Amino acid sequence: MTGHSEMPTAGAGPAPRVSLQLLGGFRLLHDDVPVVVPRGLQRVIALIGLRPAATRSHLAGLLWPETSEERALSSLRTALWRLRQDPCCPLLTDGDTVRLDPTVHLDTDELVDVAARVRDGEVPDAVRVAGRHDLLPGWYDDWVLLERERLRQLRLHMLEQLACNHLAAGRHGEALEAALEAMAAEPLRETPHRLVVRIHLAEGNAFEAVHAFYVYRDLLLRELRLEPSPAMGALLDETLAPIRHATRPPSPRPGVTARSRDVTGR
Repeated sequence: MTGHSEMPTAGAGPAPRVSLQLLGGFRLLHDDVPVVVPRGLQRVIALIGLRPAATRSHLAGLLWPETSEERALSSLRTALWRLRQDPCCPLLTDGDTVRLDPTVHLDTDELVDVAARVRDGEVPDAVRVAGRHDLLPGWYDDWVLLERERLRQLRLHMLEQLACNHLAAGRHGEALEAALEAMAAEPLRETPHRLVVRIHLAEGNAFEAVHAFYVYRDLLLRELRLEPSPAMGALLDETLAPIRHATRPPSPRPGVTARSRDVTGR
């Protein structure tokens, strides 16, 4: 593991700002300068960043699941020894656990923090870009797949909550942007489409609301042979009620059957 700049010696100045980026790909930065990390050691650093409270046995089992516990622990000890030989090492050992140095900025932590602030009703500046990229694309370890899906769902719910917050405050434009962002991330997910319909209705744009409903309905039928949920259809009941009433065939007069109408022409 090598960097393009030397770590400062004692008294030479402030410590470098260290960042670990896992969204969109692995990158370790010291003062925005990339540090070259071999792929095998990338996996160790990434897992420790994502599982800060995991024991050595747990880490070893996740990193080398097909080997014995003894051999996996030996491989972990070797990897940690190699990492500690480099002054750019971002890890700290604490008893039976290994964790990132508290000064390391981790982008997945930022996503979690932004999502929590949105749940509290805030609108953080970084909300639209937080978590926009998948966790470690191209990595297929089981622990990566699990964390990738967890963070993907976290971002989807964050954007939907943001849209709800804006809608409740009457900020329809901002609500629509957040809902469309969630829709782009998962086009078949109903919740953002439902939000778009609600936002258009709140603005009084009945045509836009009906159009958004049928665009999603056609997409769902084409891709999954499914219909939107009754809850989504219910959003348009009041809007479509006059149209349905106007196009409903008239009820027959009491005592007049279909056969008698055919005969009489009435």
